[in-house]
Amino acid sequence: MRFRKPGKIIDNLWYLGAEESGVYVLRGDHGAALINGGMSYILPGVLSQMHEFGIDPGEITTLLILHSHFDHVGIVPYFTRKYPAIKVLGSEAAVATFEKPKAIEFINSYGILMAGDRQETLRGYDLEWRSDIVVQPVREGDVIDLGGFELKIFETPGHSNCSISAYEPNHKILFPSDAVGIPYPDILFPAMNTNVDQFLASLEKLKDLEVHLMCADHYGYITGEEARTAVPDTIREASSMRAFLTEILKRNGYDIDAAARESTSFAYEQMPGYFLAPEILEGVLKQTVKYIAKTSMQP
Repeated sequence: MRFRKPGKIIDNLWYLGAEESGVYVLRGDHGAALINGGMSYILPGVLSQMHEFGIDPGEITTLLILHSHFDHVGIVPYFTRKYPAIKVLGSEAAVATFEKPKAIEFINSYGILMAGDRQETLRGYDLEWRSDIVVQPVREGDVIDLGGFELKIFETPGHSNCSISAYEPNHKILFPSDAVGIPYPDILFPAMNTNVDQFLASLEKLKDLEVHLMCADHYGYITGEEARTAVPDTIREASSMRAFLTEILKRNGYDIDAAARESTSFAYEQMPGYFLAPEILEGVLKQTVKYIAKTSMQP
């Protein structure tokens, strides 16, 4: 089953934020982890929900960034400055991204773009990424021990080169960010942005995990049988999407821009109300189409 409403999932695990952009708090005996950084505009809601659900932000010891895209790091600046003892973790590739001024400029500008008329609610909160935020690297096989809960790290590039997933083996919880399909509305949208082959290889790495809860960054979490099959279902959807985009490329004479526009129009037909602005989604799909064009047999 799919759930989008913020609240307690199981004991010591909560979903916070908005349905299109969520974060998770996992509380252990030795501290709590904030998993994912969401979009900047969810911060007032997250703080209100923490108060409602009895979560003290001061108990957060770890903030785990699963990849460096702007819509997954928006509330990181607030928490790191308000609670400087928090250890911020991300992949080595994410650490490298945060060292690039152009990447930081992109994160900040797109955070503002997506906030839109919600900017007024963010007054007084420091949400700008600057060089004072220190992200420490985690790697394949590393384990974050929270006491009673642990998060095992898997490097899962493809959506981005910096993507990682976290798996809690005791309770069979997978936090894949966008490495597994985005559950919107009743499909699993495979956001295989930068490298289709890496995306599929990462899914192969995850497919044998026993999953009781699949906690996505966008559009909530999945339980039960649907959680168990989320990874193999995404493999099927990604393979189908690759074939479909290849056909669009051929139909448009391998014109990448034209194929990206057609793909974007089709995506909104399948996912009306999807959270990304059309120009952003078109840029995302253009990356995928470009990769497919590069690796397919062109005339």
